[in-house]
Amino acid sequence: MEPSTMASLLKRYSVPLTLLSMAVFFQLIVTPSVFPRSHYDVLGIPRYGSVEEVREAYERLSSKWNSDEEATVTEEYVKIRYAFELLTNPLFKRDYDVFGIDEKLHVVKKVVESNMGKRFSEVNLPLLSASSPDLVDDAFDELTYEEFYSTIGNTSSWLIQVYSAGSDNCAQFSSNWRRIARLLDGVASTGMVELGESKLAAYLAERKSTGQPFFRNGLPSLVALPPGCRNSDCLVRYQGELSVDAVTDWFATYILGLPRILYYSKETLGPNFIAKSGLHKVKVICFSRSGERAAPFLRQAAKDYWAYASFALVLWREEESSVWWNSFEVESAPAIVFLKDPGVKPVAFHGAINSSSFSSMMERNKMQDLPQLRSVTSMEMGCDARGFSRAGNDITTWYCVILAGRPSQELTKMRETVRNVQAILSSDEKSSANNKDAISVPPKASAASKEKRLTFTWLDGELQKKYCFFYLHSESSYETCGPRRDLTDVPLLFIVRYKRNFTKDETNVKRKLQTMWDMYKEDNENLASQLVARYNGSGGIPEIIKWLSQIIDDGDSKDLPFYRVETPELIPEDGDPMWSKGAQRIVSTSKSMRQRVSSIITGLHDWMGDPRVGPILLLSALLSFGGIYLQKVQPTQPIQPSTEEKPPNKKSRTRSKIDNGPPPPSMTDHAPTDARQWEFSDSDSE
Repeated sequence: MEPSTMASLLKRYSVPLTLLSMAVFFQLIVTPSVFPRSHYDVLGIPRYGSVEEVREAYERLSSKWNSDEEATVTEEYVKIRYAFELLTNPLFKRDYDVFGIDEKLHVVKKVVESNMGKRFSEVNLPLLSASSPDLVDDAFDELTYEEFYSTIGNTSSWLIQVYSAGSDNCAQFSSNWRRIARLLDGVASTGMVELGESKLAAYLAERKSTGQPFFRNGLPSLVALPPGCRNSDCLVRYQGELSVDAVTDWFATYILGLPRILYYSKETLGPNFIAKSGLHKVKVICFSRSGERAAPFLRQAAKDYWAYASFALVLWREEESSVWWNSFEVESAPAIVFLKDPGVKPVAFHGAINSSSFSSMMERNKMQDLPQLRSVTSMEMGCDARGFSRAGNDITTWYCVILAGRPSQELTKMRETVRNVQAILSSDEKSSANNKDAISVPPKASAASKEKRLTFTWLDGELQKKYCFFYLHSESSYETCGPRRDLTDVPLLFIVRYKRNFTKDETNVKRKLQTMWDMYKEDNENLASQLVARYNGSGGIPEIIKWLSQIIDDGDSKDLPFYRVETPELIPEDGDPMWSKGAQRIVSTSKSMRQRVSSIITGLHDWMGDPRVGPILLLSALLSFGGIYLQKVQPTQPIQPSTEEKPPNKKSRTRSKIDNGPPPPSMTDHAPTDARQWEFSDSDSE
């Protein structure tokens, strides 16, 4: 055969030959490696045979070794003995039959290597140790199929450990799991599912192409259910290292979407965290000895209290203990420090804490001693005409003292003065009487402060310029409100009296809304009247207290004028802190890339492990061969030569489309043989 003919044949049959080669490769190499002989095949019995059949097969195979005392250890003997011990243990047999779990298979190679050249009688039996009941006794938060389906789909997230009472790996992981459950307490729910709960375990497992449930990385297997997850499509399975830090970080970051809390050193804590986290926010600094990532409940608090506080972690070192003691009065780690207003003593808590105790700490310390008036705090502090007093919804008259100014040294100094006024008015009368330097406190002002009818706050006049100008619109207010025009910054103090007309409130409730514009107007209407008084005295504490007392006395007893004008909205602050946004963005980007690569690799691995691939490739090769053969043996029709010298022109094609039906008879009749053509003259006269 000529080389050109051979090349032509190879080119024609290249596709079916390639498919055939792939089919042979899958059937002879890939499939046997993915589906090795089962332990039932080793014993020569049908799959899923009973324990009695296993014993009989083992006795039959081992009888010849027992009779030959000189026989040496071989891999085949060890495999038979291993299959016998595995399939006669109820837990091992259940895990192997249903889920294909065989975590002790490495014992075969180990025994063969350690007993090479020895006789069978010298092998230490049994090869497999019996399962320990400790894991079953230590199990907690066990889930059944009914309990699982009654709780899934709610607002909380779940982290479930699928384990086996016969697994040594699960027993080793039990202590880590207990700590993980404690760290997730208050943030997510945790539970354990034993493989004996086969219906639920199969639901949480993955599926092979053959339909058998399996756990890709063996046991224990951690499965997460995000909030609102109601079916198996949204299950997320953990694939990483089974350490406490790795598991909790994965769950908090990828399942709960919580921001990470960054670590700072003594050199970077001040400039990179305290100076950049906002003047209005409390700084929460957590000292750790281990250097592990923040506990999930700390990260949840960082997300829930982002409007009030910023969080940081510091690794405790003994050589730096003097620095932390001088700065925050921290003696040792673990500890948590709350930094509030400038010049205010830090609040430190030492020792380990849990979710509930930390939540109470945050509620007590989430605001500064003199909190900033902001869009997220105005209602809570009772400094909003649309809301109510801090003392409750039944209070008719209440007051809000506001210190406005641009961030500067003058504002910081005046904030300290207002904090002292607040502390004096809220202090106990007996302690004030015992102090020789105590300032006389008017009873009305003190009572209003203790009854929570009097609130102290400060306003960023540069950021909230519209709100600031609304209350302090005068020639001198430009030194307090709006952007800085010169080097002069003058903080100003004023008080707002809120008085609620409950009769008008009831009328507004009963009033029927006609249009959507009425609804919008109703939502933005100031339900409490306001009366503003500005302090024009000196910055002394006694003068301010005296002025406040007079305002409260007149506001409570006299029928003073008021106005119900719509107050400008406070500008909302930024959303999440910049550090949490950056960390979240980095984590989400790296996560998506890893997931894509991992899904591709996993998909290829599962596709190669599908036993149907080889037969499908073989069938495709046969069909391809058949198609080429049919094409070759099919007779070819000769091509009739065209009688026309050239195709019809465009006009004739157009005419043929327009003509409908056969031509008239006069045009189709044949001329007779004796016909003669008449000749016509050129002139009609002839």
